Amino acid sequence: MVKTNKDKFNKVKIVPDTSIIISQILTEKIEKGEIKNSEIIIPIAVLDELQAQASKNQEIGFLGLEELKKIKEISTKKKIKFRYLGTRPSLEDIKLSRSGRIDAIIRDESIKNDAILFTGDYVQAIVAEAMGAKVNYIPKEINEEDSNLDKFFKDELISSVHIKEGIPIRVKKGLPGDIELVSIGKEIEEEEINKIIKDIEDFARVSKKRDKQIIRDGAKVIQLDKFRITITMPPFSDKPEITIIKPIKKLQISDYDIPKKLMERIEVAAEGILVAGSPGSGKSTFASSLAEFYSAKNKIVKTIESPKDLQVNPEISQYGPLEGDFEKTAEILLLVRPDYTVFDEVRKSRDFMIFADLRLSGVGMIGVVHASNPVNSIQRFIERIEMGMISNIVDTVIFLKDGKIEKTYQLELVMKVPTGMLEADLTRPVIEIRDFIDSTLEYEIYTYGEEKVIIPVIEIEKKERKTKDVSMKKLKENYAKYEEDMNIEMISSKRALIKTDKKNIPEIIGRNGQNIMNMEKKLGIKIDVEPNNNALGKNINHIIHETGNSLDILFKKKLDGKTLNVYIDNQYILSATVGKRNRIRVAKESDIGKSIINAIIQEQKIIVANID
Repeated sequence: MVKTNKDKFNKVKIVPDTSIIISQILTEKIEKGEIKNSEIIIPIAVLDELQAQASKNQEIGFLGLEELKKIKEISTKKKIKFRYLGTRPSLEDIKLSRSGRIDAIIRDESIKNDAILFTGDYVQAIVAEAMGAKVNYIPKEINEEDSNLDKFFKDELISSVHIKEGIPIRVKKGLPGDIELVSIGKEIEEEEINKIIKDIEDFARVSKKRDKQIIRDGAKVIQLDKFRITITMPPFSDKPEITIIKPIKKLQISDYDIPKKLMERIEVAAEGILVAGSPGSGKSTFASSLAEFYSAKNKIVKTIESPKDLQVNPEISQYGPLEGDFEKTAEILLLVRPDYTVFDEVRKSRDFMIFADLRLSGVGMIGVVHASNPVNSIQRFIERIEMGMISNIVDTVIFLKDGKIEKTYQLELVMKVPTGMLEADLTRPVIEIRDFIDSTLEYEIYTYGEEKVIIPVIEIEKKERKTKDVSMKKLKENYAKYEEDMNIEMISSKRALIKTDKKNIPEIIGRNGQNIMNMEKKLGIKIDVEPNNNALGKNINHIIHETGNSLDILFKKKLDGKTLNVYIDNQYILSATVGKRNRIRVAKESDIGKSIINAIIQEQKIIVANID
């Protein structure tokens, strides 16, 4: 059984490992009389390891050698036997010291001499115990208020510390939007970073404020109170590396410059909020302030996070992945009936599905999502959620940059023809993404074929305006000979309407419509021409006959070469020249052909009038 540091030892053999020598615990115990009438055996491997460290000018090496000197001196005074035993480690042993070879030599000495192994290394203790050795595990005494990490954050504006073997320690310093990377001190050597890692792991092992999120071969993430620590080792990383992140400041919702309109939405209407932004933009800080805002409104608020690093008041319960699974956490959440839940770091596909399930179950959701722009955060839902459900899951997107709210979107599902499309039969469900403050439509989401697409409406409208301006200019230039300021209206970027005096229409259209077709081909648009006064004139007797893919408007009176207007219920639709066969032919599949067919079906009045 592993003993504790509270035991007293009398008439025993003791083998301390390097961790105990460096901690200076042995001299303290001898002076207090907790060790007496005993024999202290120092393995030669311990001495050589400390000597090697001192040769590299490492402080722990000098500290250990000084401690050995003190142990020998105090042992003589207290009449405790002191001696060195064992063989010197080989070159291979030294090379493999990081793999535990030196620790193995020390364990072997304790077993061989039937001695008690004194160690402050938890792994060494449990391995030795498994081998049948007598072990006294003396964990490092931890002060919960001092994790020994505060020394890296003496400046309160330091948000993260980056430690890597072979380069100086680097810190990110400043507030969001004004952060600089500063190097401190000399290059960090292997032994130094290994000691920092060991200190962190020792503290995490006994601390009540720890929360381990990831432990993998070569990487681990540990949450120690306010510190989030990521440790990577070869082969995952090229060299040992430690990243320590600490929130700079805890903010309230009132600390943000939030427009009144948005504040009202947060308080009353928003129940599916995405808080988006790039790493370090202040997403989690803002999400924490939202959680506390709702909590202050007498709402039950929970969080889902791993690690649990949101800075929130005690009234807000922080949940991690139950048995390593957020889906199981969600099952418990539904049983405790929260009003709002903050899902910090929605990353994996299952996270998005869990967020959606909770929202559709009636829980107000706040999701924190990494995104380079606000639309990207919505895009990540599109890839995983049925499109028609997205606006029911996410109704508000708040995008942060440099710790400030840069953009807010609202989402709404409507039935419409997507922007840029003209035909009415293209109507479909469209999710409109509008700027919440000024209601400007900026993006549309809809299905196109088998794909879900996000279309930037502003870009389409900008392109359409440019196309309209170019087409308008060319039409005015081309028809200036008829009227100095021709009445031209751009119905869309693909369609124009020209209103002019009736006498100009035949020449504008041309024989068999050749002139107008040439202009349409040149500009890539459809051009309609109608008189600028809608006097119908006298109706000419005619019949409409369907033949193949065409509609023929036939006349009894000889009218070939005459240009006539066609109206439906007094609404002008067409000017055309009568052909040699005394008819006007219209394709049934054309817009005009479809209008005439619909007019016949609905028994609307069709008038053909002389243009003169």
